[in-house]
Amino acid sequence: MIGIGIDVVDIDRFRTALQRTPSMRARLFTQVELDYVAPQADPVPSLAARFAAREAVMKSLGLGLGAFGFHDVWVERAESGAPSLAFAGRAAELAAEAGVLRWHVSLTHSDLVAVAYVIAE
Repeated sequence: MIGIGIDVVDIDRFRTALQRTPSMRARLFTQVELDYVAPQADPVPSLAARFAAREAVMKSLGLGLGAFGFHDVWVERAESGAPSLAFAGRAAELAAEAGVLRWHVSLTHSDLVAVAYVIAE
């Protein structure tokens, strides 16, 4: 195992930030993610979990916020609903440098918080 990362996002605070700055959605999330959450009645909890996944990836690599761009890591969903991580750019380079061969991700949210747990293997 190379590292473990976990991140928790306060959903109300995240909702407020998205309402205050609508351009954040495009800045933080890929079109794949935005398309996935578009049909949801309330996409904010799912978006918060996806934001937490990026932070958890950075932590699993022993890095801090800003180590790579927000579009360098995104969450995809299998037909079964299982989430997985996709990489590009600087995030892919850092993962390769660290020797990461496989990623594991778990996302969840309640009414209050969204959580992402990531293992770099």
